Amino acid sequence: MITKRERYAGRFENYAERFPHAVDVTMVLSVIGCAILGTQLSFPGSPPPDSGKLTEILLGLSCLFLLKYRTRPRAVVVVVGLVTVVAIVRGYLITPLLLAPLLVAVYWLAVLCDRRTTRLYGAAIGAVLLTATVASDAMDGVSLVLRVIGPVFWLALPVAAGRSTRLRRDYLEAVQARAEYAERTRDEEARLRVAEERMRIARELHDVVAHHLALANAQAGTAAHLVRADPGQSERILRDLTGTTSSALRELKATLGLLREDDHPEGEGLEPAPGLARLPELIAAYESAGLDVTVTTEGEPRPLSPGADLTAYRIVQEALTNVSKHASAHSARVRFTYADVRLLITVSNDGPATAAPATGGYGLMGMRERAHSVGGELRAGPRPEGGFEVTTALPLQPYAATAPASASASATAPAPEGETP
Repeated sequence: MITKRERYAGRFENYAERFPHAVDVTMVLSVIGCAILGTQLSFPGSPPPDSGKLTEILLGLSCLFLLKYRTRPRAVVVVVGLVTVVAIVRGYLITPLLLAPLLVAVYWLAVLCDRRTTRLYGAAIGAVLLTATVASDAMDGVSLVLRVIGPVFWLALPVAAGRSTRLRRDYLEAVQARAEYAERTRDEEARLRVAEERMRIARELHDVVAHHLALANAQAGTAAHLVRADPGQSERILRDLTGTTSSALRELKATLGLLREDDHPEGEGLEPAPGLARLPELIAAYESAGLDVTVTTEGEPRPLSPGADLTAYRIVQEALTNVSKHASAHSARVRFTYADVRLLITVSNDGPATAAPATGGYGLMGMRERAHSVGGELRAGPRPEGGFEVTTALPLQPYAATAPASASASATAPAPEGETP
């Protein structure tokens, strides 16, 4: 809760920042008035010293020099301190009014300079001031203890107040810096999330469009080849082609629906993300296009997290699409191996090695990004005996819980030749 004192202090600081020269002139005029009044004070029955007004003029000039406290705080303290010592030596009574210019100078020294500088200058001025006070004739009626305690006490006040003001300013600057940093990092994080979302949508569009177009092209080519030799088989393939294009439209609509989440706040009208449960449908589509796909499973099948399930489906889909598009093979093998903490997926074909897709394509890049996004790894390359092989290891549990284990398990997965870990 902000106190009334802090509220007024904040208002004064805001005003001082807006009109610094007006505040400085007002301060100097007030200090000049205090100093002049201080030269008129003396003990009862003792007249003020007759110094020919020279000391008053020096005090006034030293007060005007206070206008330089923002740029030369050390020089201001030295000049005002020397003039104050001269006034004490000339017999003026030491009072807070006489010391007002020096107290103001010490205060701004503590505000604008570091602690070491403040201590050094404060100790030097205090020593000189104590020496002048002890030797002053105007303090003959005061005990030595009071002569020492008075100047030390009055000098300690501006030092403490200045340090407090400096600490408060440093705190406010730190708070402002943290707020600016948080604002800057929030913008950077928002841009990063937008970039990640764009990459995710780009991967989905690539998988949907590349897979279905390649499959539709293969089905259309097979149907054209069999239209005279086997019209019945050609008709069945054309019916499957209709299903392929319909599936492509559905998945494309679901992917583009991610860009219209505000129109469907509860996911209304969006198709669920595909997973390995739709693998038989995917295999049947490729078989209708003339690609013989064999699926084998080793180990006890276990459920995957939603992200890993979608990743596994998309990797198998992209690998089979690459076989259909780039390889001249008529068969492919998909093997699922369930281990303790991971699922190893291998998609291979027996086509010629020269027909393998380039390892720098967007399809393989997208598969690697998908695998890494759920804590897995992917390797792809030609097989020594011919053909191409894609191997990926995905965690069976959410990535945050099994990232170290999946990373160590992936390190032991066999890597096809032509692909470095």
